Amino acid sequence: MSAPAPRLEQPWLYRMLEPDGRASLRRRLLSSLLVPLMVLLVIESLVTYGGALIYSNHVHDRDLADDATTLAQMLSQEDLGGQISPQARFLLEYAPEGHNYFNVSSQRHGLLAGTAELKPAPLSGATEDGEPQMYSTTLYTPTQKRRELRAATVRIPNLHDPSDQLTVTMAETFHDRHQRAREILLLSIPAQAILIASVFMLVLYGVRVGLRQLDPLTARLASREHDLAPIGDADVPVEILPLTRTIDGLFARQRGMLALQERFIADAAHQLKTPLAGLRVHVERAQANPTPETVTDALQHILRLTQRASRTSSQLLALTRAQSPELNDSSPLCLLDLAQLVPDLLGMRVHDAIAAGVDLGYEGPEGHVWIDGDRISLQELLDNLIDNSLRYAGRDSVLTVSLAAQADGTCLAVEDNGPGVPPAFLERLGERFFRVPGITEEGTGLGLAIVQRIAERHHAQVRYLAGNSGGLRVEIVFPPARTSRSTG
Repeated sequence: MSAPAPRLEQPWLYRMLEPDGRASLRRRLLSSLLVPLMVLLVIESLVTYGGALIYSNHVHDRDLADDATTLAQMLSQEDLGGQISPQARFLLEYAPEGHNYFNVSSQRHGLLAGTAELKPAPLSGATEDGEPQMYSTTLYTPTQKRRELRAATVRIPNLHDPSDQLTVTMAETFHDRHQRAREILLLSIPAQAILIASVFMLVLYGVRVGLRQLDPLTARLASREHDLAPIGDADVPVEILPLTRTIDGLFARQRGMLALQERFIADAAHQLKTPLAGLRVHVERAQANPTPETVTDALQHILRLTQRASRTSSQLLALTRAQSPELNDSSPLCLLDLAQLVPDLLGMRVHDAIAAGVDLGYEGPEGHVWIDGDRISLQELLDNLIDNSLRYAGRDSVLTVSLAAQADGTCLAVEDNGPGVPPAFLERLGERFFRVPGITEEGTGLGLAIVQRIAERHHAQVRYLAGNSGGLRVEIVFPPARTSRSTG
């Protein structure tokens, strides 16, 4: 077998920035700082080069002006006679400073030496007292090669001929100037790079030290097992407060869900204890006396108790769904027309009303009645209100469901003409497991609690009132729909 390929070690900086090979907050922070630092280095280099070029131009201009002035003074003391001396020509043509171009002319004799294409500075721009005039010009050589030059012109009287005036112009290319600026830049770049690297290392150290402030918070969270208490703001840096407060919000929702589950378990144990105990009693009674009469009676009680347990479990699940905070996310409210929805839902309960001997009716407007709601939740709400009236109003009673527009919204009312509820107990009708004393009909005490929770989810108000005919009237007032829709 071939030997396994050697594992390539990652650079130390990469291992330090990303110890697990995953995205790192430290790496993101340093990357966001390194890029601006590199841009800053480039900008600083450009600024340095620009400053060096200005300085180089200043030094070369001064040297060029001094050379032109010195040569002019030297020539003014010679008797030129229409031409310059070999010594002066030698200095002009072989100057060590690299003055590539020159022009020496006399007012009387014209061009004495140099390049005829190099024109002196205009008279308006040059002084006549020996002060040099600096200017930039473009020179086209006989081969039509273009040269950008920096020139200095000096006009000075000829001491051997007072009627004559000498004009000396010396010029050079910009090559040496740019070369000096580049040399200064190359000297400054290492120092700037060292400074940038030092700043980066200091930032790296600062980021590592700063992130250690999260260690106490991390240790405190790691020590928890099932504690969902808020993290708090005591030792939390300001920069991550939004994160910790978001986590606190998540903890709060989880506590609510756990509390809801615990409440459901407690409610189920409380409500199912009696039916289960009754089932055991009747089973034991049938086993102890297995006569047909005893067994038949026990089975009837068992059927009734199982129906009660089934209804109780259904009501508990419905109450849990109504109380669940996740219901708002899974079933968002949408625009519904109650004038169409309520009659459709009532049509599904006609057979139940006939079986209970109750006259079920509906009163509502002919137009649309829009609200923001959830169809399934509203069906459960209306079913619980109707079940409550069918169970407690009694046979031959009248049950009316109505819709009406009010100043504060839309009112859905369910009213019966049964025995009603004493005024002292009206305010407690929405409580879980509350049953009006003296009621002999079986019930779980959860129907109106479910109605209360569904109404709260729809931002509606529940009112329990005495009916016009002595029964119970329950009103659900829904707020106006937030979305308008044409009723045409």
